[in-house]
Amino acid sequence: MKYLSVLLMLSMSLMGASPEVEQYMKELLSAAKAENKSFTGFDAARGKEIFISTHIGKQGKPMSCTTCHTVNLGNSGKNSLTGKVIEPLSPRVNPQRLTRVKEVKKWLKRNFVDVYAREGTAQEKGDVLTYIQKN
Repeated sequence: MKYLSVLLMLSMSLMGASPEVEQYMKELLSAAKAENKSFTGFDAARGKEIFISTHIGKQGKPMSCTTCHTVNLGNSGKNSLTGKVIEPLSPRVNPQRLTRVKEVKKWLKRNFVDVYAREGTAQEKGDVLTYIQKN
């Protein structure tokens, strides 16, 4: 577990994550381990699968995260319900992304409910954040 925490901190630091988001990722890491004793760490490939997979969302229609955010995280998206433009998710393109934990928690909760019709687990959230940070 200690090894995972050190590895997570190093990788997040290299990606330029804010200290606030680094702390949140540590909290998710602990929660994921508590939820699943065989958990070995967040994985961008799992995060991508969560991000691109299609589900019957809260509106009863098929959707995925890419429905609004597009497949390319460096591009702007558009809210499928309101038509509002969504700035790129990629922190490499949009340095304001994933810098404030309050916003990250709000949007993870809202978007998981919209797409999956449920809140995400700690592992799912960590996997998705790892995927977004790497893109």
